[in-house]
Amino acid sequence: MNLERLYEYRFKDVDQGSRKQVWQEISRFLWERYGRPSRVLDPAGGLGEFIANVPADERWAVDLVDHGLTKLPGVTVRIASFFDADLPEAHFDLIFVSNLLEHLATPDEVGEFLARARSRLRPGGRVVVMGPNFRYCMADYFDCADHVLPLTHVSVAEHLYAAGFEVDDIVPRFLPYSFRSRLPATPELTRRYLHTPLAWKVLGKQFLVAGSV
Repeated sequence: MNLERLYEYRFKDVDQGSRKQVWQEISRFLWERYGRPSRVLDPAGGLGEFIANVPADERWAVDLVDHGLTKLPGVTVRIASFFDADLPEAHFDLIFVSNLLEHLATPDEVGEFLARARSRLRPGGRVVVMGPNFRYCMADYFDCADHVLPLTHVSVAEHLYAAGFEVDDIVPRFLPYSFRSRLPATPELTRRYLHTPLAWKVLGKQFLVAGSV
């Protein structure tokens, strides 16, 4: 599958300037929520929305395709599969997995991915998984050509525990499904949304699940 063309088509009607501003708020919120980690890895860096904006001391990103990651200042980049990328072991405080696990081929591959992530976390480190919750967006879930596995907050929590993590945060409904939905498109509204958990229960269609080593 030609991922460059796929994502070019998927985001052709999305205002990238607004998208980047929204991710500035999301990144800082998650960094604060999970203890202001110093060493952060994004194993599916994409356009760098998260890793470019998280205020960590050390930032790493991995992706199969360079969508501009190598141009980000202060970010160590590996253009490779996460399964093959040269990454230090027992090093990171936080690995943030955003909208990735649903693209993997089998539950066993999810397990292999999480086992590798665990080996790259220092003792006490944490993996945070965010993605579309099939329970709340099943009508649109397979509109994305690269969605393979239907996942919910419950199944992701089970995957984390099976991979050796202690599950310590489960949010069934966090962000809206996509930037083509009703996600507030300004920093101010995004900030207000993120600090209003009651709104998540109405608009949220993506889970947020975390586990610690």
